[in-house]
Amino acid sequence: MLAARLNGVVCVLVSSIFPAFAADASSKPVTFSKDIAPIFQAKCEECHRKGTSAPMSLITYQEARPWAKSIRERVATRNMPPWHIDKTVGIQHFQNDRSLNDEQIDTIVHWVDSGAPQGDLKDMPPPKQWPDEDGWVLAKKYGQPDFVVKSEPYTMPAHGQDVWWKPTTAIPITETRWVRAVEMRPGTIAGRKITHHILARLMQDEPGSDAPSAAAAGPGLLMEWAIGKAYDDYKPNTGKLLLPGSSIQWELHLHAVGEAIRDHGELAIYLYPKGEVPQYRTRLTLFGATSLNTLDIPPNSIAESQAFHVLPQPARLENFQPHMHLRGKAMSIEAILPDGTTRMLSYVNNFNFNWMNNYIYADEDVPVLPKGTVLRVTAWHDNTAANRHNPDPNQWVGYGDRTVDEMAHAWVNVTYITEDDYKEWASKHKSPSRGMRGGAND
Repeated sequence: MLAARLNGVVCVLVSSIFPAFAADASSKPVTFSKDIAPIFQAKCEECHRKGTSAPMSLITYQEARPWAKSIRERVATRNMPPWHIDKTVGIQHFQNDRSLNDEQIDTIVHWVDSGAPQGDLKDMPPPKQWPDEDGWVLAKKYGQPDFVVKSEPYTMPAHGQDVWWKPTTAIPITETRWVRAVEMRPGTIAGRKITHHILARLMQDEPGSDAPSAAAAGPGLLMEWAIGKAYDDYKPNTGKLLLPGSSIQWELHLHAVGEAIRDHGELAIYLYPKGEVPQYRTRLTLFGATSLNTLDIPPNSIAESQAFHVLPQPARLENFQPHMHLRGKAMSIEAILPDGTTRMLSYVNNFNFNWMNNYIYADEDVPVLPKGTVLRVTAWHDNTAANRHNPDPNQWVGYGDRTVDEMAHAWVNVTYITEDDYKEWASKHKSPSRGMRGGAND
């Protein structure tokens, strides 16, 4: 009885203190034209438009309205837009952040709960211009690519085991050039159904390698494509080196989807102007969360693995892209600084195999780390029935390339800098942890 009275008092106090707010929140009209369309343009239309692999377009009211209840559920549970990083720890500012904030989520939920009205067509924002099926995302910034390299096609049968298609394609240059951006994709929309990932390894002879360590020697990987990552746009004054006679060694990981599909990989390359040489060379680096590519995931269990990587010289880490398979649950990357301080850089706490999201750090918050920093990469795999992607929780799972096997690593574009560059940067910043939240020694 006392509890009921106290609850009544609390309700009276809340309603008396916030009457205007409560009335405004419940009565403010929310319409597609005025409130929802701008959100969809900013966060959803990149994938949800005609000519993409998304199941529906969300550009017009007529296209979006039949999906209103589904949109509400996916947005309220933060399944869409796909952005799986923990927002309570680590760096929180990204160039490509497509997540919805709380206000945007509330607006969409309110719109659906109020009957999903269209509103006045005069309130609609101008249509956003997107590239067509044959267009490139980076063309808006750089114009058309300098050239496009395509792999030989492969026909994936309707049924069968995974295939790793590894043709080689020559790069059409006759002189040394520097790359300022790359963009990659399957050749067709249908091809995205069968493509787990595409790797484009740069093959070229580099007699006097400028690599900071033996582990980073050689040209390395030029680009990796997966759903959630389409391009690398290198920071100003950084890039990748192409030499005459170079080629791309492809790896297209393909899987059967019940229909025969023929497709290929495409790599668009945007070059610096002739004669322009950037100061830094960026290297796409694999930082594993396993030791010697070993994993031991017992049936009906959650397993943790961890590995360590030492930076041989000061470096900027431009992004964080976890890569796991069907049992992937979470992955973090931490920096253990030479003074013993540990800082969480990024933690993806809700990994989804269908979205290999690439989290590109905003310029002002790119982690700049001193020589000797140890990167600790930790991965968690969920081999239980609670994982809805798990094909069989009663199976032991080990390391392997198939989607039913597992792996655990992060793709990171690393830009190594000089000691003088690092000292200059450090003099302008309190610590290498600028832009981060949380950490073991905060």
